Amino acid sequence: PEEIKACRAYVENQLDIIKPKVVVALGKSSAQTLLETDTPITALRGNFYPYRGAKLLPTYHPAYLLRNPSAKKEVWADMKKIAKELGIDIPKTKVN
Repeated sequence: PEEIKACRAYVENQLDIIKPKVVVALGKSSAQTLLETDTPITALRGNFYPYRGAKLLPTYHPAYLLRNPSAKKEVWADMKKIAKELGIDIPKTKVN
């Protein structure tokens, strides 16, 4: 909570300056904080939400993937969804 309080205004200011099309929230803490919700990451991930003029997509944190390698497929699906949103073509690949 102290880190969020100390950094949130800075992050929001940076997003207002950069004006990204898509913001990716990696993990429960960032997703719940930015969306101001207590909805579990499992329910949030994979869906776009409006956020400061951008689309925010929550997904699993890389540390979670180290503990749960099978979730890499879900994150890869999220990354493909982001690429599609940005008009980026990703060749078909297999994720192990």
